[in-house]
Amino acid sequence: MVTPSYPFTAVVGAQELSTALLVAAVSPEIGGVLVRGEKGTAKSTIVRALTRVLPAQEVIAGCRFGCDPAQPDTCPDGPHGSAPPVTRPARLVELPVGATEDRVVGSLDLRRALGEGRADYQPGLLAEAHRGILYVDEVNLLHDHLVDVLLDAAAMGRNTVERDGISTSHPARFTLVGTMNPEEGELRPQLLDRFGLTVEVRASRDPDERTEVVRRRLAFDADPSGFAARWADAEAALTARLAQARELAARVRLGDRALRAISRVCAGFDVDGLRADIVTARAAVAHAALHERQEVTRADVRAAALLALPHRRRRSPFDEPGLDEELLDRLLDEELPHDDGPDGPEDDPGCGPDDDGGDGPDGGGGAGTDQSPRDGGPDTTATSPADGPGTPDGTASQDPDLAPQAPADNAGDADGGAPPRAAARSPSPLPAGPTAPAASRPGASGAGPPGGAAPR
Repeated sequence: MVTPSYPFTAVVGAQELSTALLVAAVSPEIGGVLVRGEKGTAKSTIVRALTRVLPAQEVIAGCRFGCDPAQPDTCPDGPHGSAPPVTRPARLVELPVGATEDRVVGSLDLRRALGEGRADYQPGLLAEAHRGILYVDEVNLLHDHLVDVLLDAAAMGRNTVERDGISTSHPARFTLVGTMNPEEGELRPQLLDRFGLTVEVRASRDPDERTEVVRRRLAFDADPSGFAARWADAEAALTARLAQARELAARVRLGDRALRAISRVCAGFDVDGLRADIVTARAAVAHAALHERQEVTRADVRAAALLALPHRRRRSPFDEPGLDEELLDRLLDEELPHDDGPDGPEDDPGCGPDDDGGDGPDGGGGAGTDQSPRDGGPDTTATSPADGPGTPDGTASQDPDLAPQAPADNAGDADGGAPPRAAARSPSPLPAGPTAPAASRPGASGAGPPGGAAPR
């Protein structure tokens, strides 16, 4: 029997990370998410858990590339004729640090070449990841040319192979997620710029939140199936929310004022090139779709800028990561005054994990099963009804809209939690995840837990 993975909606704390992952899941064209953080902060856990909340997909039976019957692509296996569609869950494909280029992009099928004398193409990991998630742990340790190949495919949505007498191209639309510990080395600026969004993850320094992380992890380890069952409703609600957001994204209007505000912000932070403008625009549209808005607002632009610009701005070696949020607000004021909603009234309640303590689990999650003791402890999780109301936690996912919030917890911006930057973002993070109730911690403001989560 397969052990259930740790629920995405049960992760405590990582509101900003869950926002970035869900935005990228709505719009893979954004170009992926780079997760930077210290060891033991549930980076791998929440990424692996994301696949469990992605909507199931229809594929053409027998197609090695997982083509969508409703949107036929130029497929090397085509034409498919009347092949019946089959349903499968979204895939998570992990790329090991030692992978070769042949394994990544695909190569000559040696079995057929030697046995039948035919030069056929053998699909690689990019083909397997089509319409799913391609996950690279320790991406900073991957060879630069492989990182470049991944980022090219993620941005273009296709993989083109010209080698070994093979000339082929196949669809490769996937959500690229890379995690790294900056202590082990940095990515080159040119590669950093190719990632659509970036998130800095730090463990919470709030004892209450850390206690909840451990409590949930121990509960999951003791009874994985029972723990997952308690979060099943929240997971299903988030899956439905993502499916709806994907459909709505094509109809979201990005007005001239919002577009000009995006360009003003990118210019104000002195970012190089125009990739930042394009990525921020796409992320703002996806963020609006997640919040069921028909038009991009100031709140969406602000949330997108906080995710798309930190790794692109010019800064000195000793500058803290992140954006100057006061400058960001001043730049937005020039194009989108507060009458559009500084952070969007709609986002206030649903942005932070459980800013006001919802009524069901939601928010981030982590795949608990793959978390090892060396990660330093349990994964993060939102409060589940069984985990005990009143226990502080800061579920990963944010918007109450996305998934019901855990009855018990409403994570406040604990004193020792995430850095100021993470706290400031809590209003605009995504759909909901449970957090600890304000009552559980005296003085908690209910703004959403700091960014730490459980070890991965």
